[in-house]
Amino acid sequence: MVYCTKCGTKNEDTAVVCTNCGATLQTGTPISRRYERRRAEQECFGLPHGGAIVGIAIGIIIVFWGFLMFAQQTGLITEQVEVWPLALIIFGVLILVGAIYGMSRRPPS
Repeated sequence: MVYCTKCGTKNEDTAVVCTNCGATLQTGTPISRRYERRRAEQECFGLPHGGAIVGIAIGIIIVFWGFLMFAQQTGLITEQVEVWPLALIIFGVLILVGAIYGMSRRPPS
């Protein structure tokens, strides 16, 4: 017999919830919820470790932008080059990859 930790009612060994108060009788559930919450917090753009990926993308944009500014000041490049289209493309790709990855993780209905 399994005793409910909330109300103390005796339940069958195969019971999942308490017959008296409806509380869960499985002890592993809070840990798995905590794991799922932590995994979801680590995702960004729907990708695991997406925060790191976004940081890398921002770093690449900043380095590229700095290189272009340096090249313009030293005369290597004479015309004005915009960085924002590159930034939009990188973040667009991140969003698309995250959406495709999220769709591939869903169980078939």
